[in-house]
Amino acid sequence: MIWQIINALLFVGITGWAVYMFASVVYRRYLYIRLGQPANLKKDMKERLGQFFIQVFGQSKLFKDRKSGIMHFIVFYGFIVLQFGAIDIIWKGLTGYNLSIPGHDAFILMQEITVTLILLAIGYAAYRRYGEKLKRLKRGWKPSIVVFFITSLMASVLLTMAFERVMEELPASGFAPISSAIASLFAWVPHIGATVAYFAFWWIHLIILLSFLLYVPQSKHFHLITAPINIFVRRTEPVGRLSKLDLEDEEAEEFGVGKIEDFTQKQMLDFYACVECGRCTNVCPASNTGKLLSPMHMIVKLRDHLTEKGAALTSKSPWIPAVVFGSPGIHRMEAGEEPLAEWRGEGITDIGPTMAVQKRAWHQVEGVNPQDVELLGGVMTEEEIWACTTCRNCEDQCPVANEHVDKIIDLRRHLVLMQGSVPQEGQRAMMNIERQGNPWGISRSDRNKWVVEVDSDGSLGLKIPTVKENPGFEYLFFVGSMGSYDNRSRKITRAFVRLMNEAGVNFAILGNEEKNSGDTPRRMGNEFLFQQLCNENIETFQKYNVSKIVTACPHTFNTLKNEYPEFGLEAEVLHHTELLDRLVKEGRLTPTYEVPETITYHDSCYLGRYNDVYEQPRDVLRAIPGVKLTEMERTRENGMCCGAGGGRMWMEEDEGKRVNLARTEQALAVSPTMISSACPYCLTMLEDGTKEKEVEESVKTRDIAEILELSVFGPSKIHEREVVMQ
Repeated sequence: MIWQIINALLFVGITGWAVYMFASVVYRRYLYIRLGQPANLKKDMKERLGQFFIQVFGQSKLFKDRKSGIMHFIVFYGFIVLQFGAIDIIWKGLTGYNLSIPGHDAFILMQEITVTLILLAIGYAAYRRYGEKLKRLKRGWKPSIVVFFITSLMASVLLTMAFERVMEELPASGFAPISSAIASLFAWVPHIGATVAYFAFWWIHLIILLSFLLYVPQSKHFHLITAPINIFVRRTEPVGRLSKLDLEDEEAEEFGVGKIEDFTQKQMLDFYACVECGRCTNVCPASNTGKLLSPMHMIVKLRDHLTEKGAALTSKSPWIPAVVFGSPGIHRMEAGEEPLAEWRGEGITDIGPTMAVQKRAWHQVEGVNPQDVELLGGVMTEEEIWACTTCRNCEDQCPVANEHVDKIIDLRRHLVLMQGSVPQEGQRAMMNIERQGNPWGISRSDRNKWVVEVDSDGSLGLKIPTVKENPGFEYLFFVGSMGSYDNRSRKITRAFVRLMNEAGVNFAILGNEEKNSGDTPRRMGNEFLFQQLCNENIETFQKYNVSKIVTACPHTFNTLKNEYPEFGLEAEVLHHTELLDRLVKEGRLTPTYEVPETITYHDSCYLGRYNDVYEQPRDVLRAIPGVKLTEMERTRENGMCCGAGGGRMWMEEDEGKRVNLARTEQALAVSPTMISSACPYCLTMLEDGTKEKEVEESVKTRDIAEILELSVFGPSKIHEREVVMQ
C-alpha cells in the first residue's frame, strides 16, 4: 500500500512536471508566432472542416507517395489506438486493476496487433531513410531520434504487458499472443523479480512517453500539434490569388517582408508545421536542376530564425531543458553538415558555387544576436528568392498545407519596392512593361499588328473585330503580350481566332487599348505596377461592358480569373482550351482530318495546379482522329514546371541544368512525335528544349489550338498558311 502511494506521488510529480514543461514550450512558440502580422482568414467553416477531415483523418496528401502514405497512416491511427492502451497500462500500474473496458481481452489483442503494425511501419521508415536512401530524407542521429523513441515505446509496451502476465501468473492467451510469447521466456522469474521488472518497464514506458511529449514541440515533430491547426486555418480563397497590398496606407513604413515579424501569423504557423519530409524540395524544378532554392530548407531556415529572434524579443528560451534540447540553430551550422548535398537533382553531380553560397547562408557565427541578422541576405539569399518559378508543386505535395510561394513573393516585394533590387533582365522586362506595355519594349501601337499579319492576303477570311467595331460581342479575346508580339505565339493566336470564326463565336479584341495583364510584375514583386495595370484594364473592361473573357495564356487567365475580382472585375474568365473543348462537345467544331501523331501533353502550372484545368486540353486531343495521347511520368498535378513562371521567362538561368531542358527530356522519354501545351510560355520553353536536344525536326511542339486547327482545316491548308506568314 505504501509503495502504491509512493508510486502514485512520483507519477503525479513527474507527469505534472513534464506536462508543465510541454505547455511552457508550446506557449513560448505561440508567443513567437504572435510577433507576426494578423492574418485575415475567411470564416468559411464548412469548407475548412471538410478539408480538415479529408487531409488530417483521411491523410489525403500523404498518399501522393503511396508507400510513405501507408506507413504514416498506420503510425497515425496506431498512436490514436495506443493512447487508450497507455491509459490502461498507467491505470493498472497505479491501482493494480485494469480499466473496466467491455471485451478487455479483445482490447488487448487490438493493442498488440497495433504495436506490431507500428513496429513494421517504423522499420520500413528506417529502411526508406537508410536502405533506399531517398534523397528527400535527411540522415543522421537527429532525424532518427523519433525512430528510437517509437521503437523503444513499443518495446516497453510489450515488455510491460509480458511481465504483468508473469507477475500475475496468467496463462498464455490467444488474445495476447506476443506478450504471452515473451512471458513464456521469463516464466522462471520469481514473483518478486517479475514485480520489479513489471514496474521497471512500466516506468520506462511512462518516461519514454513523457520524454516524447516534451521532445515533440522542440523538434520537427511539433507538426503533430501544429499541422492539424495549419490545415484548418489554411487559405480558402483561390490558390492563384496573392495577397493584396494596401499601397495607399499612409502609415505603412515598409511593403513586403524585410524581417521575420513582417510575415503573417499564419505564415509563421507554416514554419512550425513543417515536418521536413522533403516532398516539396523533391519536386521543386529549381532544386532538381541544381539551383540554390530548396523549399524545405527555406521553411526550416525561417523557422529557426523565428525561434531564435522570438527568444531574443520575448526573453523566453525556446528550449526546456536547454541542456538537453538546445539547438545550434540556423546561424551556427554544424560541422560537416551540407544542407544542399542531397538536393543536387537528376544528372547534377557538381553544383559548384551553389553549395558555397548555401554555406554562406548557413554560416557559423558565434555569439550572433539574432536581432542583428538580416532576413534578406543573412537568412535567405537573393539567389534563392529569385530562383522560384512559382509553380506551386511544393504546395501541392506538402502534407501539412504549407504555402511556400506567397512567402517568396512577399520577400520579392520587399526587394523590389523597398530596396530596388531585381535581376537586371527582370528589371528591364518590368521597365518595358511600364513604358510600352510589353516585356520587349516594342511600341504600344504595334500591339494590334498581328491582326493583319495572321491573314495578310485575306485568304482565310478571318474576322477579328475590335470592341468598337463589334459592340455586341459575347467574348472579349484578351490576346496578351505573347499572343500579340511574339512571332511563335502569334501562330497560336491565329489558330484560335480561326477556330472561333469557324465555330461562329461572337468575339472582339481590345486592339491597341489592351494592356499587359500585370502577372509578370506581380510575380516579380512589383505590386505597384500590377495594381496600376489591373485598375486600368478593369476600367477598360467596364467601359465596354465585358462579361466574358477568353485568353490563351494561363498566366493571364489566372490573374484575370483569381486576382482581378479582388479589385472589382465581374466577368467569367475562360482559358482557350476550356472554350475549345466546349465548342467541340457542342458540335460547333468538328475535328475531321487525321493527325497521326503520338502526343504527350505538358500541363502548364498556372492552368493545372493553379486552376485544376487538366481534362479539357486532353479531351480536345482525344477528339482528334489519329492522335495517340501518351502521358509523361510527371503529369497533371505533379507535372514539372517548364521554368518560365514567376518572371523566370525574362531572366537568365545560369546555375545547374536549365529547367526547360529537364522537362523536355521528361517529354522525350515517352517517345512522342509531338509535344503539346496550352501556354505560350511553356511552348517557347519546350521548343527551345527540343532545339537544344537537336530533335526539333522529328519532335514538333504545338499548342492545343494549333493541333485542333490541323484536324478541322487539314494539314495542307495549314502548311500553305505557314509559308505565307514566314
